[in-house]
Amino acid sequence: MDQVSRMVSEWPVVIFSKSSCCMCHTIRSLFSEFGVNPTVYELDEMQLRGGGRDIEQALSRLGCNPTVPAVFIGGKLVGGANEVMSLHLKRSLKPMLKDAGALWV
Repeated sequence: MDQVSRMVSEWPVVIFSKSSCCMCHTIRSLFSEFGVNPTVYELDEMQLRGGGRDIEQALSRLGCNPTVPAVFIGGKLVGGANEVMSLHLKRSLKPMLKDAGALWV
């Protein structure tokens, strides 16, 4: 979990994803439409190098179920696709992104 904490503290928006996950793609596209450039860690690609499985287990221990997409804004876990879309529909997502320094307009 320390590794996940370090990874999410370095950037305003971090998404843990899998390249074959359609919901991950949807969330990345949403942020892109806002003009936000999140840091994306593709767990399936990291597994090829030996690190993705540990991170996925840490995300599961943090309460991410399913483990991807897992979205962190300002170093804090927002949740998965349902939580992000809910925040967007409530018009709460953009203010969070502004507060984290990921969105300037």
